[in-house]
Amino acid sequence: MNWTELLAQSLGYDEYLHAHGTPIDREKWQRSLEATELTAAQLEVIGTYRRRMTLLCMAGAWCGDCVEHVPILRSFEQHCSLIQLRLIDRDSHAALKEYLTICGSPRVPQTVVLSEDGLFVDRWGDRPLAKYRDLAARLAGAACSSGLIIPGDSLRTTIIENWFEELERCQHILRTSPSLRKRHQD
Repeated sequence: MNWTELLAQSLGYDEYLHAHGTPIDREKWQRSLEATELTAAQLEVIGTYRRRMTLLCMAGAWCGDCVEHVPILRSFEQHCSLIQLRLIDRDSHAALKEYLTICGSPRVPQTVVLSEDGLFVDRWGDRPLAKYRDLAARLAGAACSSGLIIPGDSLRTTIIENWFEELERCQHILRTSPSLRKRHQD
């Protein structure tokens, strides 16, 4: 996969919602973003980051899981200048849609983490562990999120922590990379 080419075709968070979301979609994403609060401990950790990383997220503005999860990634970007979030619409990029499948399906959101050089670091998607635990416990329920966000919900707090741990893991991968340590002389 040519990540540099895909990055050139990607959009920033607001651009993406403007291009692909309806007014109702944008309202749902905004409510989700407003319900995303990082803890003091998370803000302290994110303040120690030293490496730039790009989160390239394949999403659908209409998708309930995207409404629930992508604004969390946006919050990370808002709190750390070393994080860049870029979005690609799942239905506009057939090759990426085919490449990023889970159990044979083009599920969203899926995020590819890239180094400052545009090199692959990790892949996240489509839901963190806490969400899957919740869904498994309610197997008789819906297979896809409704996109309704309840501020202060303990599950949401755990989901934010799950995504934050993935972000921190990637930062440690980048921080300990021999080639990046050599480049940055640290």
